[in-house]
Amino acid sequence: MTAIIEFQERKLGSRCCEGVAQPQLDPAAAQRLSDDLQILGHPVRLQILDILAQHAGQVCVCDLEAALPVKQPTVSHHLKLLRSAGLIDSERHGQWAYYFIRRDSLAELRTRVSQWLNVLG
Repeated sequence: MTAIIEFQERKLGSRCCEGVAQPQLDPAAAQRLSDDLQILGHPVRLQILDILAQHAGQVCVCDLEAALPVKQPTVSHHLKLLRSAGLIDSERHGQWAYYFIRRDSLAELRTRVSQWLNVLG
């Protein structure tokens, strides 16, 4: 038995399927989620957050530098990005900076990412 496939000619710009495919994320929410995922999307930043989460108090920048597989300028760069994202903060004691996680900001980020993942299924 031979099946015959019929092709329908479409006009340029016409849709092949019914219904409208629309994103659930508006552009602003998509940008925010993208920013959230980008800040978490680097292994050094994840290691910094891991170290800070293990210590309830503050961690000296010198301890972070000693624990990470990158040099001091790179550690400083990633700390700056995490601070700009509001996930960590620091206090100065003499010449050293002590870093800590901002738990409220981290909880907000977790909620945003979790809500989006739940929508996906």
